[in-house]
Amino acid sequence: MRIAITREVSSSIAECLLTYQSREPIDVGLARKQHRLYEASLADLGCRVERLPEEPELPDAVFVEDAAVVLDEVAIIMRPGAEVRRLETRTIVEKLRDYRRLLRIEPPGTMDGGDVLRVDKTIYVGHSGRTNEAGITQMRGMLAPLGYRVQAVEITDCLHLKAATTRVALNTLLIDPKWVDPAVFDGLELIETDPAEHHAANALLIGEAVIYSQAHARTRQRLEKAGIAVRSVDVSELARAEAGVTCCSLIFQA
Repeated sequence: MRIAITREVSSSIAECLLTYQSREPIDVGLARKQHRLYEASLADLGCRVERLPEEPELPDAVFVEDAAVVLDEVAIIMRPGAEVRRLETRTIVEKLRDYRRLLRIEPPGTMDGGDVLRVDKTIYVGHSGRTNEAGITQMRGMLAPLGYRVQAVEITDCLHLKAATTRVALNTLLIDPKWVDPAVFDGLELIETDPAEHHAANALLIGEAVIYSQAHARTRQRLEKAGIAVRSVDVSELARAEAGVTCCSLIFQA
């Protein structure tokens, strides 16, 4: 069974951290409505959605992807690069211990789950403002005995690696070449985002379909032309918090 862990949108989401975007008002009610429709899409694609309660004092807590990385063998609890987000991992730990053996990124390492992209036994990790070399080195040591290769990736002008590239099919990535060098992913098929659409490289692959923001119609056409089934969702309010469709769930096989 495929599990999707989510969390209710915090009433304080308007106070979220922002790095590359200007602050705009966020309608909490609309954000929650959009989030429920996103969860419905997860369920329609075969996930059992397990929603955690709101964390009203943690504005970014809905973005559960940053708290952990769940692989077939283990779950790695992140140490987020923004100190104010580290309390978000507490309830994620309690939830994941029912499913996986837990490992942790320890000081001085930092890592956000949004910087981690798995393609089979290769783990690409964005070297970003939230994920440092110490964290990448720790992950490499943890996963080498399990047969994984961890490759650091430099990104430019975006928050996380998954803002620059995500997996959209078995051996295919959606990529914004302005933010990450396509040469890093030699051997994989690449679909470039439409140059006119910003933040368009974030897609959530579930089975043989992707959940994708309806804001990026031109890039959606490129995905569909490549034979990829696209499930569009409106995440406009969550996007004001510098988020994409991968951010709001942790998905894995039970």
